[in-house]
Amino acid sequence: MNYWLCKTEPTSYSIDDLKRDQRTEWNGVRNYQARNFIRDDMKVGDKVFIYHSNTEPIGIVGIAKVCQESHPDISALDKKDNHYDPKSKKDSPIWFNVDLCFVKKYKETITLKAIKKDDRLKGIRVAQKGVRLSVMPIDTEHGRHLEIMTK
Repeated sequence: MNYWLCKTEPTSYSIDDLKRDQRTEWNGVRNYQARNFIRDDMKVGDKVFIYHSNTEPIGIVGIAKVCQESHPDISALDKKDNHYDPKSKKDSPIWFNVDLCFVKKYKETITLKAIKKDDRLKGIRVAQKGVRLSVMPIDTEHGRHLEIMTK
């Protein structure tokens, strides 16, 4: 089992939306490195920290799990979708997504400030300058510590 962090803007799709829906395709990722993580590395049962960006406070708001491994992101084929990509074809998709299932909404956000201050989270990617990936792996040690922080 691996740990991941998926960023989202709550005005686009929030932890509350995931709680309501219980399951969603995590689509619309248009960065090749993040796509590779989704396509090649995310596996059923992996834990996913849901991170709200572009809001106050910024941080981890809950947890989900991967409940279906990668499959083509059909939003790339839909001309009416904001994530449409004319280079992606049904028979040769460029973009992929996984399905996430809701696990838990945290009572309190684990803020980015708290993450940066915690010595046990030193080196975590989300706190590094210049890291803008919407999907990123979390080291096992960091993932276990983040889970403890919410209990």
